[in-house]
Amino acid sequence: MQWKVALLTASDKGARGEREDTSAQVIRELVEEELGGEIVDYRIVPDEQDEIMAALIEMTEYYQADLVLTTGGTGLAPRDITPDATLKVIDREVPGLAEAMRIGALQRTRRAMLTRGVCGIRGNSLIVNLPGSPKGVHESLIAILDQLPHALAIISGKYNNVSEFND
Repeated sequence: MQWKVALLTASDKGARGEREDTSAQVIRELVEEELGGEIVDYRIVPDEQDEIMAALIEMTEYYQADLVLTTGGTGLAPRDITPDATLKVIDREVPGLAEAMRIGALQRTRRAMLTRGVCGIRGNSLIVNLPGSPKGVHESLIAILDQLPHALAIISGKYNNVSEFND
């Protein structure tokens, strides 16, 4: 099954064209090569809560993305508000995914404990906050990639018998 995936980068400098979005390139490669996903929307917005929320809503409702992957804005700086915006638009959290990402990244760097990224469900879409660095994106996404097809199957209702996907 090919999943519809949307990518959202939250970055003031990226939105102004002052920084190349290398983290989204890492996400795109992993989504297309490892998940078999199709990118249906990609955009860069500044670290503004209303703009992040609007983009997440449009990606899940208009584009009907099965999976929305965000990058950036998950740290401790005052403008790092992607998790806060995400919490305002999701229906339910999926804390196990966020925990698994932090655990996976902690094996490589102790600073992984400082990320505030969250994961949650909005309608039939899964939203996952990833760090802003290409390395952090890779480590975090690799930590959960093998579980995403099963999670997406359950959330989207695309499989009648989800138990057949249990290991």
